Amino acid sequence: MSETKQSVIDDLRWRDLIHQVSDDAATKLIDAGKAVAYIGFDPTSDSLHHGNLIQLLNLRRLQVGGNRPIVVAGGATGMVGDPSGKSTERILLSREVLEHNVARIKVQLEQIIDFDAGRSSAVLVNNADWLGEVRMLEFLRDVGKHVTVNQMVAKDSVRARLHEREHGISYTEFSYMLLQAADYLHLYDTYGCNLQMGASDQWGNITVGIDLIRKARGVHVYGMTSPLLLKPDGTKFGKSESGAIYLDPKKTSPYDFYQFFLRADDASVVQYLKVFTFLSHEEIEELKIAVEQKPELRLGQHALANEITQLIHGADGLALARQASEALFSTEILTMDARAIEMALAGAPHYDVDASSLALGAAVVDLLSGAGLCKSRSEARKLITQGGVYLNNVRVHDVDATVRTSDILPGGQILLRKGKKDYLALTLR
Repeated sequence: MSETKQSVIDDLRWRDLIHQVSDDAATKLIDAGKAVAYIGFDPTSDSLHHGNLIQLLNLRRLQVGGNRPIVVAGGATGMVGDPSGKSTERILLSREVLEHNVARIKVQLEQIIDFDAGRSSAVLVNNADWLGEVRMLEFLRDVGKHVTVNQMVAKDSVRARLHEREHGISYTEFSYMLLQAADYLHLYDTYGCNLQMGASDQWGNITVGIDLIRKARGVHVYGMTSPLLLKPDGTKFGKSESGAIYLDPKKTSPYDFYQFFLRADDASVVQYLKVFTFLSHEEIEELKIAVEQKPELRLGQHALANEITQLIHGADGLALARQASEALFSTEILTMDARAIEMALAGAPHYDVDASSLALGAAVVDLLSGAGLCKSRSEARKLITQGGVYLNNVRVHDVDATVRTSDILPGGQILLRKGKKDYLALTLR
């Protein structure tokens, strides 16, 4: 993976990753490698997901340029909930659950940013460590007095909820931006943090923190946001039909992760290459031409899936994902890694087969009709005669063919396929 050595800001602009900047001085700070930049996320799950990636990769881009990244896990703010982009109250999680989630997420962060890079080493902190100890009167005196209610209700995230008659906004969520501003102040005091980053829907919260530090400490700090990444249908990239694509391989396998990016459409793939990979400008421009001139080769999608899967799951995870992607069609399936086969067949329809029947041989015709791939045994025979049936990706030629114990794949299943798209996993019982 080649990481750019040019101006960080020029690179971010070329990749369309800058939406708002509070002051031009912030860009000079970043290019000088003097930014101490933070992003925050509420650990509502024990895994980050694909919607978190852009901001985390932005931190990595800054770190490559010599800047120091800070990741704030909202162990405290997660108990309150950010109203941004929400029309109803969030479900509040217990302190124990949030602490567990933070511990699990640290492992995933280490795949993206470097926690052992000298002066630019990343830091992961939990805002429960300082906000959890704050007394109410101190908070109102040190934070609340610097932020006007007029300022707070002017924020889009709050104003939209004020007009919701049925749900409205609780005082708890209304106070969220004060807590986030207090985070920025604490990070400035403790680490010299001078830049907060986030998606464009966080701009209101970010500017409150900038104003607080200016009023409370008499210094200028900065904020920078990235555009919300939208799919061609106008929905947020972070939402998918099958739910979140998690970075934890136990929640989303490397194969499913790889396939998610491999399925990117031609209209989006160049943009995704810019924001999710560290490929050079020249490499991405070449892939852009390939997407335009030879879209059927899907070179952009393969480069995207390869780069991001290797970053998150390592070389071994990428190798498994690519092997699993071939498992449904490759005749080499019998020698593949059992983990790759299990990944590929995890979402396949399953049909239970009595293990003892394989000793004598279970008729393929009976399995096709019994599992519902064919309506009848006669249809199954006809399909075999036409060459449309595959056992472990090898075409079945004999209508009297049987499935035997020797056909069991690493991992304990057998793949039976009709044509190119209809397949099922025979599972032994």
